[in-house]
Amino acid sequence: MKHSGKARKAALSLILWTLVALVVIFFAGFIATIVGTLISAISASLIILWAVFVIFTLYFFRDPNARVPLASGLIVSPAHGKVDIIDQFNEPLFIGGPCQRVSIFLSVFNVHVQNAPVGGKLVFYKYTTGQFLNALNTESAAHNENALLGFEVAERPGVKIGVRLIAGLIARRIVPFAAEGDEMQRGERISLIQFGSRVDLYLPLTAKIKVKIGDRVVGGETIMATFE
Repeated sequence: MKHSGKARKAALSLILWTLVALVVIFFAGFIATIVGTLISAISASLIILWAVFVIFTLYFFRDPNARVPLASGLIVSPAHGKVDIIDQFNEPLFIGGPCQRVSIFLSVFNVHVQNAPVGGKLVFYKYTTGQFLNALNTESAAHNENALLGFEVAERPGVKIGVRLIAGLIARRIVPFAAEGDEMQRGERISLIQFGSRVDLYLPLTAKIKVKIGDRVVGGETIMATFE
């Protein structure tokens, strides 16, 4: 009979296409399950990493109050870290010649808020762009991005103290809190350097240095030198 079996073929064709669609749906569901599991696993890891980042960031940006010594004639540490250079140095921009340099290395585990070494007026501020060498390199002061702050000492008129904030390989941002012309108290917060860095303290040749290489110092607290 003419056209016999066409209806059955149409039915079988429809059944086949619905079967294909069903297989596709099941396969897509299987893939979605795998992807969902992977996303869930990655999400958990990302949340853990983010939590670690939050804890470390809060730890890194801690800002304890300094127990500033009150006696006269003292120069306190401008930074938290380890003394790794004590030498004579020529600083032409603010000191205007030879001075004593005490350099402090700050690791990522140190407090990175800096403090005024003396009470007085911030009379000089100069930001210099540069490289971002590892701050462990003692020559980074000569090449890295840095800010030089110059203080006139209130209790010693005419005496100058310099502090150079030096960015490091990771620390690529210096955030000053003080501005040129500000009157500062000894131990007052003056800046923040983000992550590992270095701070140089420039002292008069007549100052008596009280620390040695290898000493760990606390910003605003440790007596670095005295006026003679």
